[in-house]
Amino acid sequence: MLTPSRLVLARTRRGLTAVELARKAGTSPASIGDYEHGRRQPRPATTARLTEALGFPAGFLEADDVPDIEAVFTRPAPKRQRDAAISAARLAIAFDAWLTRAFTFPEPDVPTWEHHDPETAAEMVRARWGIPHRPAPNMVHLLEAHGVRVFSLPQDCAAAGPFSVRHAGTPYVFLDPTATPDQARFDAARELGHLTRNDDAQTFATAFLLPRAGVLAAVPRGALTEQVLAHSATWHVSPVTLAHRLRDLGLLTQPQYATVCAQLARRTTGMTRRETSQLLTKVFRTLRAQGTTPHGVARELLLDVEELNGLVFGLVLTALPGQGDGGHPTKPHLTLVRR
Repeated sequence: MLTPSRLVLARTRRGLTAVELARKAGTSPASIGDYEHGRRQPRPATTARLTEALGFPAGFLEADDVPDIEAVFTRPAPKRQRDAAISAARLAIAFDAWLTRAFTFPEPDVPTWEHHDPETAAEMVRARWGIPHRPAPNMVHLLEAHGVRVFSLPQDCAAAGPFSVRHAGTPYVFLDPTATPDQARFDAARELGHLTRNDDAQTFATAFLLPRAGVLAAVPRGALTEQVLAHSATWHVSPVTLAHRLRDLGLLTQPQYATVCAQLARRTTGMTRRETSQLLTKVFRTLRAQGTTPHGVARELLLDVEELNGLVFGLVLTALPGQGDGGHPTKPHLTLVRR
């Protein structure tokens, strides 16, 4: 039997309206509405046509419900893009549920505060995580080490922008795969701010990546452009982000800030390598060692490999093929090292 919520999920993931899906599948929009609301069931041949029109493997529309989520977006985007991004996130959460049956992950450790200002909240999270004044390590690794599941959004719905949700007590972050390395790192910090329920996640991210005490101790007053470049590499942020922070901390005057930004605009600067998932890399390495290929994982999830690859930073296509699709005789414990 067709699962109504699965049909809605598949349709929104493909960015289709009921009318468009009906046209592709050779049925009527009214029938699509009936199927999605559970008012009646399609014939098996119709289910097969819907599945083919949506580009999902056989059986996808008849599997169990996928958890629904609510997300708050900060980037303007068409509703179709946002609906597609939410649907992709739901598939990622279903994949995470599959993973938690096979692996033991770090417990979530993301505190929530309702009333702290963003600077104080960022300082408190840093202190709790043992990085009070020094540069933060790889943000994706750091989040994963504290129980946050981090996924990438597929390219076709990246325009919706990064977002975060909590589901069944687990925090999730979904990152834009088209962002520059600098921006992706900042996005991860900003979504951490959202997870702590801070109203000014932008300021939280700046304070988290560039803590007041650490920057004041490390960067001289009136820093020249070359000094800003050097310190931005140390703190793993874009030079413009650091210059903005230095101005706000009173280490650059407005004229000095304008001069530095003008000089930076004429140079190609910033991080050259995007931060990606340590946890998922270890997952696929362990699965491969146990004889489970990425194709086997996708098949169990009733997804194609391209869909799974879009959720895991492209790690599927870089994974070496295994020798079969064996089970999981033990439940590995993944230890994540902060660097």
